[in-house]
Amino acid sequence: MEQNNYQGALQNPIGSGFNAASTTNEVIQGIDLSGKIAIVTGGNTGIGLETSKTLANAGATVIVPARDIKKAKTNLQGMVNVEVEAMDLMDPESIDAFAEKFLASDRPLHLLINNAGIMWVPLRRDERGMESQLATNYLAQFQLTARLWPSLKIANGARVVNVSSYGHQFAPFNFDDPNFLNRDYETLQAYGQSKTAVNLFSLELDNRAKTHNVRAYSLHPGSIGETELAREASLELFQQMGFCDAEGNILPEVAASLKTIPQGAATTVWCATSPMLHNLGGVYCEDVEIATLTTESSTSNGVNPYSLDQTFAKQLWDLSEELIGIQFPIR
Repeated sequence: MEQNNYQGALQNPIGSGFNAASTTNEVIQGIDLSGKIAIVTGGNTGIGLETSKTLANAGATVIVPARDIKKAKTNLQGMVNVEVEAMDLMDPESIDAFAEKFLASDRPLHLLINNAGIMWVPLRRDERGMESQLATNYLAQFQLTARLWPSLKIANGARVVNVSSYGHQFAPFNFDDPNFLNRDYETLQAYGQSKTAVNLFSLELDNRAKTHNVRAYSLHPGSIGETELAREASLELFQQMGFCDAEGNILPEVAASLKTIPQGAATTVWCATSPMLHNLGGVYCEDVEIATLTTESSTSNGVNPYSLDQTFAKQLWDLSEELIGIQFPIR
């Protein structure tokens, strides 16, 4: 019988041997990526930079598309097997141009790491009118993966790893008004639905792509204190989330739970490279393991069933093609 993760059917830990404290160096131990090609969005800062370093050190050629080329080259300086290319996730034409250049190289794509994202920002829209967190965190991810599909297909064993968040628990996907045209904008709701979309996309992509030997995963990297992700968030928002006290000091229990960047990138690297996942996909992972299902809201672990729902996943796929104006070329 064909296996899929609709309704979270496969959301059971598999005994990875790792945990929340595991680092990228531990996860990549013994894995040789020589001859493999990887694309890592957001691969020049934070956990994306750590992911790029880890894959490159294991022998992969790593391509880092970036909006700020100068900054990316500075951050990646001294790394071998790394290429920097221009791409802006808020600019659909930029995404197409990057993908076209890669396709023209006639290289297979073994690993697509959709790592880049934004969080907790004020209401902004791209030139199409798409809300910025939805556009950056999800629609750009869908578009880039669709455009690169021919290269993923010929790799004969590719993986697509989509960085999500426990923040998907903030909100299900709002099919009636995904771009906040007829409802008040609330940044946590926008962030939550964008990450729910990432989970639903990973689920449906895996189900459609596995016959071509392409598998897909979504993951929560953990709460990490040393990245730029929440740079636009207000103190009030951190207080609302229960991260800070009235004076703006981070709460001790929160500080104790934060991961280092090598710990935060470990689950991404595991999803991209672990032999344990060769015949398993469409799952949501955290702490270097397949996560369990949860029905509770506002928890810091587990995956909410609404983000693994078969009907929602197929509905979102069709809506994404409509919003972007492209057809994902899986055949």
